[in-house]
Amino acid sequence: MIDAKHKNPAAPPREALDIREKGGSKNGQPQFSDKRLFMQLQAFGHCADPAPMITALASAGLEGALYADVKDPRGIAVLAISENPDLFVSQWRPLFNKKPFADLAPKPDMAMLGRSYSLGYEPNLEDWLLLRPRRAVLDPSWPWAMWYPLRRTGAFSRLPHQQQGQILREHGIIGRAYGDAELARDIRLACAGLDQNDNDFVIGLIGKELFPLSALVQSMRATKQTSTYIQSMGPFFVGKALWQSPAPKP
Repeated sequence: MIDAKHKNPAAPPREALDIREKGGSKNGQPQFSDKRLFMQLQAFGHCADPAPMITALASAGLEGALYADVKDPRGIAVLAISENPDLFVSQWRPLFNKKPFADLAPKPDMAMLGRSYSLGYEPNLEDWLLLRPRRAVLDPSWPWAMWYPLRRTGAFSRLPHQQQGQILREHGIIGRAYGDAELARDIRLACAGLDQNDNDFVIGLIGKELFPLSALVQSMRATKQTSTYIQSMGPFFVGKALWQSPAPKP
């Protein structure tokens, strides 16, 4: 009987598992990072006056934003931001469990959690992972936000990598057009294993005005990815920032 503890000398050596984020070449060298930015949206009801929540968030010294819920006149949502997910338990959780947040009604069905990720060709990996999302959501001149999860069908994962790239490029061209026109900024977060409904991504659309965000979602409907390979989208949270922590400098 073969002892499983002993390696088979005839077996090829295993490659070390590398779960770092990978970017494009910079100064002739490949980019790698073990850092990622986590974002969590927590929604609440029964908030007639958001002023105490603004005061509590401003004094907590944490990164994030407070939104007024467009669809619920007593609704708010907090976007919590951290490179260390431990803060969601060690600091954000205690904050939500004491006044004034303890007097509100949590909406767990609207909760979202995701992490920044790379596609492998980003020219500035650290900026893409850590700074770009912060600049988007913490810019006071871009207060409108639309957050939603989505899940692709299994059929998309089975497509050849080249075909996946072609489908995603069609989607990306529309997003870049809205970005270049200063109409919308997008944030894409992976949420595999982090989402209660087993979604794949959390998407954030940020704008100076609300209408372009709705128009962007409508424009995406006709793409092959949305029309053929998206299994579900939503629920959608739509809000306007009432408070934002300071944004990082460019």
